[in-house]
Amino acid sequence: MKNYISLIFFVALSVIFFSSCNDKPINIFTIEDDKQLGLQVHDEIANDTSFHLLSETAYPQAYAHLKRIRDSILASGQVEHSTDFAWDCMIINDTVLNAFCAPGGYIFVYSGIIKYLDNESQFAGVLGHEMAHAARRHSTQQLTKAYGVSALLSIVLGEDPGLLAQITAQLVMLAFSRSHENDADEQSVKYLYPTSYDARGVAGFFEKLHAADSTGLSIPFLSTHPSDEKRIENIHAKWTELGGKTGNTYEVSYLQFKNSLP
Repeated sequence: MKNYISLIFFVALSVIFFSSCNDKPINIFTIEDDKQLGLQVHDEIANDTSFHLLSETAYPQAYAHLKRIRDSILASGQVEHSTDFAWDCMIINDTVLNAFCAPGGYIFVYSGIIKYLDNESQFAGVLGHEMAHAARRHSTQQLTKAYGVSALLSIVLGEDPGLLAQITAQLVMLAFSRSHENDADEQSVKYLYPTSYDARGVAGFFEKLHAADSTGLSIPFLSTHPSDEKRIENIHAKWTELGGKTGNTYEVSYLQFKNSLP
């Protein structure tokens, strides 16, 4: 154990040195580390009644819809670590407009954002965006920046349950860099493009907010996912680059999804 930590410390110093000469983000955590950290976050949330998780037993139809959409994205062949990560799904019963994906592919979606969106393509776009943060390993990169290597390793090694609770709360509102957000947007378009969905789905969420009066809405999603016209333009540009195929939006099946929620 000591040798492992010493090795990680040495690698961390190397990363700090080389990353100062290279703009490309470097992640010293292994895939197994991502999976272990994500599982611990998953269990922390599952055991915290303040998150108001919907029971899959009580709401099987809602979870069937969520998993069907998740599986369509994974079947695109575009998601990195599609077979490595868990891609487990949980629904949080809360009116806030939010979704997040913990390292290792543990997906959490608030019922508020499901009910707010108009069609399945929009939701698939948002879901793909969050899955991209895990698949591209933005979460551990960003958490390392916020907490440091040793802190995250202490969680992975099960040595600091108090910090785990803090990290879990941080993940809900984790602020990604502009480059990470742009990358997640582009990946969402790439994930949806081979499917039957309209690949511009994630832009539909931002366009809906622009068109509506969002005063009074609780939108943690926007506090970490800045929405602007340039971002929407970039999403459409990526879609055009891929060929500009118009997909389906699936309003009827999405209404069934929304109606399956409490």
